Amino acid sequence: MRSGAGAGRGRRTALVGVLGAALAAGVLTVADPALAQPSPGAGRPDGHSSKRADDGHHQGGGGNGNGQQERRGNRHRAVPVKGPVLSAGDAKDSHAPTGTGLRSALGATLQDKSLGTLNYAVADAATGEFLVGANENTPATPASTTKLATAVAALSLLPAGHRIATTVVQGAAPGEITLVGGGDPTVTALPVDQIRIGGAPVDVDSAPASMADLARRTAAALKAAGTTGVKLSYDTSLYSGPLLHKEHDGTNIGAVTPLMVDEGRIDPRSPDEAPARVFDPPGQAAESFAGFLKAEGITVQNKAAQATAPAGAKELARVESPEIGRLVERMLTTSDNQLAEAVARQVALAAKQPASFEGGAAAVTAELAKVGVPMNGVVLTDGSGLASANLIPPLTLVKLLGQAASPQHPELRPVITGLPIAGFTGTLVSRFGAKSGAGDAAGIVRAKTGSLSNVNTLAGTVVDSDGRVLVFALMTRTTSPDPFPTRAAIDRIVAKIAACGC
Repeated sequence: MRSGAGAGRGRRTALVGVLGAALAAGVLTVADPALAQPSPGAGRPDGHSSKRADDGHHQGGGGNGNGQQERRGNRHRAVPVKGPVLSAGDAKDSHAPTGTGLRSALGATLQDKSLGTLNYAVADAATGEFLVGANENTPATPASTTKLATAVAALSLLPAGHRIATTVVQGAAPGEITLVGGGDPTVTALPVDQIRIGGAPVDVDSAPASMADLARRTAAALKAAGTTGVKLSYDTSLYSGPLLHKEHDGTNIGAVTPLMVDEGRIDPRSPDEAPARVFDPPGQAAESFAGFLKAEGITVQNKAAQATAPAGAKELARVESPEIGRLVERMLTTSDNQLAEAVARQVALAAKQPASFEGGAAAVTAELAKVGVPMNGVVLTDGSGLASANLIPPLTLVKLLGQAASPQHPELRPVITGLPIAGFTGTLVSRFGAKSGAGDAAGIVRAKTGSLSNVNTLAGTVVDSDGRVLVFALMTRTTSPDPFPTRAAIDRIVAKIAACGC
């Protein structure tokens, strides 16, 4: 075993605070994690209701709970590094980790009683070699780490430039128009300078489609044809099956429909972790669109009603979502359940499956098997991980992450760039705190959280003290309703991995 406190310490000093960067071809190149956030930025917890534990702004993992600015100012100072701080290795590399070394380093951290039942796996990202684990092939409840499966399937199957369109077409009769939902829940009614994703402003690549822009373009087309008054309907026929998730609570997730504005939030500006949602998202979207049309000088002569657009109807206007990679980043960083179910349905549509909970889960499962992810024991019933019936072994999560980090799969890189950064962004913003016993790993861990009642999971990447990138998955089930001791124990395990030159 190579000493984690000896030979690797110098490298470690240069790495602490550096993992704000994306992993590109197995190489980290960005020096400042505070600046190198994925598109969505920092923010809300893991998207589960009071019936379930969240992962965000509380003091889980010993975080100080005082927000991202204090952490950046007092604890996580970036170290400027020129050029790559990591290079790809192979099984013969002198810095390659060993299972024996990791097992010895982890020691008593694996015996923490607050972990309950622990299934885990650790592998070398460069080679894919499994290093150490326990019950690594045993399926466990993944919670929101299910989103890793949804993300990999979407990026594997859909073209990199794939965007989701919301359109307006001519209706069945003259003077009628139909607003057609294409499955983009992120369409917004807000001005771009008021949009926040996880508390952060958007840039040109991450800004969602605008309902005001759609109305403006529609009005221009109508006026060009000499029309200033219309009857409006809206089409939600793209999706099938139930509108409500089996774990629906109206906050962590609302009705899943192909036509929404601001994800069905009652208050699109609300910073709440689990915001209140409207009962009728398509109706809300149509009402918003009608209001913008009126502002453009178009009279809407009726209250919009649901209808199916005529086959082959002429398109009058459209707006499009960010590219699928940006949607995946947003979904992972903020653990966005509403968006995850929409992304799963895009996979279903591309795979010629019904755009439903069942169809999305089936399409994701089939695509992962197609690209070589081991699927023994995997059970998926949704795309978000809210379902307690989902099952994934730790080794499968590790394989998903290994593929995403591999230079052979650049199309999957948004999975890595979308992972929250420990202590800095998304659902890890209050994890790996100074008093948690895991603070030294802040900034060099990127991982997807998962929380349901009595279930806490964490799966992601970590840089060890020799600069080697490892992938890990930790899955726990406890009898205690308090998630914070479990999360802190999980974080300490990851910190031990990071500290080890193993």
